[in-house]
Formats: sequence, C-alpha cells, structure tokens
Amino acid sequence: MYPEHTPNAPAVRAPEVHHPTPITPAVAPYAAPLVPVQPHGVPTVASVVLPDGRVVTGYAMSPVQPEPVVAKPVVSRAAVNVALGGVGFLAVCGGLLLLTTFITALTALITQLITLAAVVFGGWIAVQIFSGNRHGGGTTVNIRKAVIKRNKFYG
Repeated sequence: MYPEHTPNAPAVRAPEVHHPTPITPAVAPYAAPLVPVQPHGVPTVASVVLPDGRVVTGYAMSPVQPEPVVAKPVVSRAAVNVALGGVGFLAVCGGLLLLTTFITALTALITQLITLAAVVFGGWIAVQIFSGNRHGGGTTVNIRKAVIKRNKFYG
C-alpha cells in the first residue's frame, strides 16, 4: 500500500482518472427489488499521488453550497404565541374574577335572607309565647271531661 523507502525521490506521476463501468443486470426470472439510483450518474474517481509517494483514490466532491438566507420576521412566532397566551390568560382571569365576585355576592344575599327569615320567624314565635290570652283570640279547649289513659287523650 505504501511505497518502498528508497534513497531516491519518488517519481512524479500524472493523476489517473478511473471511470467505473456500471454493471448491467441480467434478466432475472423474478422481479428484482428496486435499487437506489444515484441522481447524477456515476461520479468520477480520481487518484492523487501525494508528495511522500502515497496514492489516494476517491470521488471528487463539489463544495457544499450554503442555503440562502431567509429574512427573519421582526417578531418571532414564539413571542407571538406567548403574547396570545398571556392575553387569553388575562381574559380567563377577568372572567374568573367576575364569577367569584358573583358567587360571593349571591352567598351573602342567601345568608342575609336566611337571617331575615330566622329573625322574622323568631319574632313571631316570641309574640305568640309572650302575648298570652290578653287579646281574647285563639281557640279555647275545655279538657275537664277528657279521659287520659296510657298518656293518650280520649274525648
């Protein structure tokens, strides 16, 4: 692979270019699988003799072309998404704030109605208890002739 070391300088040879011959497939009795095809034909093979006498063989490669620079927008999509998310979050928070305020007001109203009903009913009971029979109203029941047996009234 490497040339023999000799005291003489290596002879300079012209680069050899090899063109590989493609193999033509024979007709098969069955369908052969698809073989990937190179897009631009078979590339040329070049052999180069280095100054120290070694021979390097390989395919010639074209330089890689950089992709064209695309103009970037002034505002990135991520920033727009974050901003829209923030606006949506604020809208939801405002709605939730109104909802919680409404629920709090409704709870206070129900509590006040229950308290009012308790005060009115309790006042009515107090009036009934402390009024006595001064007004002459109400029903009078004569229980002198009632018979009590086993803690039950019989008339």
